[in-house]
Amino acid sequence: MIQSITIHQYLEEYINIPLVDVRSPGEFAQGQLPLALNVPLFSNEERAIVGTAYKKQSKEKAMEIGLKFVQPKLQSFIDECKRIEKNEKIIIHCWRGGLRSKSFAEHLSNNGFTKVFLLEGGYKSFRTHVLLTFKSNYNLIVLGGYTGSGKTETLHELENLGEQIIDLEMLANHKGSAFGGLGGITQSSTEQFENNIFWEWKNLDKDRLIWIEDESRNIGRVFLPQDLYANIRFQNTIFMEIPVDKRAVFLKCGYSEIPHKSLEDAILKIGKKIGNENVQLAIQELEKRNYINVAKIALKYYDKRYLHGLNKRNKDTVSILQFRDVDPLINADKLRKYVSRKA
Repeated sequence: MIQSITIHQYLEEYINIPLVDVRSPGEFAQGQLPLALNVPLFSNEERAIVGTAYKKQSKEKAMEIGLKFVQPKLQSFIDECKRIEKNEKIIIHCWRGGLRSKSFAEHLSNNGFTKVFLLEGGYKSFRTHVLLTFKSNYNLIVLGGYTGSGKTETLHELENLGEQIIDLEMLANHKGSAFGGLGGITQSSTEQFENNIFWEWKNLDKDRLIWIEDESRNIGRVFLPQDLYANIRFQNTIFMEIPVDKRAVFLKCGYSEIPHKSLEDAILKIGKKIGNENVQLAIQELEKRNYINVAKIALKYYDKRYLHGLNKRNKDTVSILQFRDVDPLINADKLRKYVSRKA
């Protein structure tokens, strides 16, 4: 039996049923529903051949070629899906709920699967839902502060205290800035980054405050959804002002665990911004293992850059709080109490 469901039904009622994405590996890598498993009908090369036949010859010719590609794999599709779901309940989708997913669903239904669901509109319907979600205004509170203020760590302490948070850097798999991608971190596509934000977002209580870190539009090589970024820019911001010496000590802990060549490359990346003299000085300090001095040199640039962005905000929406040190637990408690008093 095959039953169609909408993206809303999937998210609200059917999210615990295994979801199979039958698009090609390349399509899947570009962006997918976070719980989806890829069982591709066509390889990347096969999809390209079928697509070319469709455009240059005819739909019928494309289907003929596609059938030749698929026939030898029919049993493997059954075997793979049974490994995914032994109870034989499964949801299938392709790009927009077309021939690929319908054919795949029929094949499963004809070969022992008692309940096969088709996602109406496919992955495209999910993407539409994701982007529409960020058009709504939410009750955000933006946590700001110069580099080395421990904003991300403070966010998680706020979470431990019962607050709602969205950790954009974790979802982007990047810590921001030229130093943010150190350690061999691999980022997803911007499309998948948007999907990942939504996946966290959907579980939040929209009537309560949501804490989020102040970020640029891009975090590494991925970009925030335009509507979410615009929303963040106009929300109330609490700026954590922490002495530069304390922030340099905090950054030292991270720098000391990174290979020198990677740190040197990051310094060279911002070379034009801090000037050749500072670049040479930073590299000299790096060679001496004086990580605190390296951090202070980098902070001259990042503090100026962050202040420039902060000054673009409406001053009436910015509150500046003084903190003695980078202590995420103490600072989170102070932030929470401050917001409670202002409510």
